[in-house]
Amino acid sequence: MKSYQKYKKSAGILILFLLSYLGGQFAASLFSPAVPSPSSGIRSSDKDLPASSVIETAAENWGLSFQEEGKPPTANATFDELAQYDAFYAEDTNEKVLYLSFDCGYENGNTAPILDALKKHKAPAAFFVVGSFVSSDPELVKRMHEEGHIVGNHTYHHPDMSQISTKEAFEKELGDVEKLYKEITGEEMTRYYRPPQGKYSTDNLQMAKDMGYHTFFWSLAYVDWYQDKQPTHEEAFDKLLGRIHPGAIVLLHSTSSTNAEILDELLGKWEEMGYTFKSLDELVKNP
Repeated sequence: MKSYQKYKKSAGILILFLLSYLGGQFAASLFSPAVPSPSSGIRSSDKDLPASSVIETAAENWGLSFQEEGKPPTANATFDELAQYDAFYAEDTNEKVLYLSFDCGYENGNTAPILDALKKHKAPAAFFVVGSFVSSDPELVKRMHEEGHIVGNHTYHHPDMSQISTKEAFEKELGDVEKLYKEITGEEMTRYYRPPQGKYSTDNLQMAKDMGYHTFFWSLAYVDWYQDKQPTHEEAFDKLLGRIHPGAIVLLHSTSSTNAEILDELLGKWEEMGYTFKSLDELVKNP
């Protein structure tokens, strides 16, 4: 009997503890401030600025949603939102112009034919390079520069830059690439930056701006970076012709054998569609 009473008393204490805990959690949920979701887009709580001019401060992955063929996609941020940070993902225009860009993580024999195709069509491009590419292939970097292309900064180690919170660490990732480029070419690097994998935060964008950089995302890309699963020519043309639009910043990877094989024909097809190719320099000068 004593054991039963002891058990009953213990059970009562446990129930009271659970009720107190649940009550506390409920109260906390009522009075705790809301935490914005990383994918929630624009924060309506920023009262000092109109909602249309505020980008979510949490880390983001650059994303696009294609609504209509031949029209710019809907992106994570608008032209005006990005303009606060000297950043772009396309040009807001009806003119049939394209801006070609390539991300260069490493060299596997495809960059030279890409440069050949660009030279044939007199098409300027921007090559966003990482530190290892500059170190291992200085002659290709020199060729890019000598043939009038922009060599931009894709960071030294290709990290998730949205997780880099200090100014010193951010500046080192970009600064180390700048030093290598100057050693090879004798020239200062053009301060154009592309976040690896499109991962960013507004803090990153501001850090880049403070360093004198313009940040470039993209409005057209396709899955071209898996070496053991390269897209067929038909798949590539389907995406790159069907989704092209006026003012597009096109992102391609220089490691892609498909890109190297089709680029000459692709540039010709875009020309047949009435498009011309411009340098990102022109976009920066006339935003």
